[in-house]
Amino acid sequence: MQAVKCVVVGDNTADKTLLLTSFTRDIFPGEYIPTVFLNYLVNITVDGKSINLGLWDTAGQEASFENVRKKWYPEVKHHCPHTPIILVGTKLDLRNDTSVIEKLRQQKLAPITSLQGEEMRKKIGAVKYLECSALTKEGLKTVFEEAIRACRHSKPTA
Repeated sequence: MQAVKCVVVGDNTADKTLLLTSFTRDIFPGEYIPTVFLNYLVNITVDGKSINLGLWDTAGQEASFENVRKKWYPEVKHHCPHTPIILVGTKLDLRNDTSVIEKLRQQKLAPITSLQGEEMRKKIGAVKYLECSALTKEGLKTVFEEAIRACRHSKPTA
């Protein structure tokens, strides 16, 4: 059985731990949970093949879409230069939430659009841009299936 390691990096407000908890335990914690998600192994079938998917959570501090390009991409490329990257827009369920939109508007911000995510994907050379919601689980399984596919199709390095 093939093994794939998936390390989730990003800012604190991206809810990486919620994403992993929702995917691995099929629950959405109703309250804030700090980054204490232990490394976790889950068996998943993708394209008819069984995969041992190792999931690793990381702690992030700041909150900015620009951190993808300025902080996280350089860090991943430095430590794992030949690893395929998938850019994931989280909290898809909040994109049309009027109270969230109003809070962002007061800060002269707006929800990140799919187009902005795709443009960032191109800037950093990620293999895919995907969106998901840990709350509704929309797109959640697809994120991890595509991560596995990206690893299986990447060229191994010496």
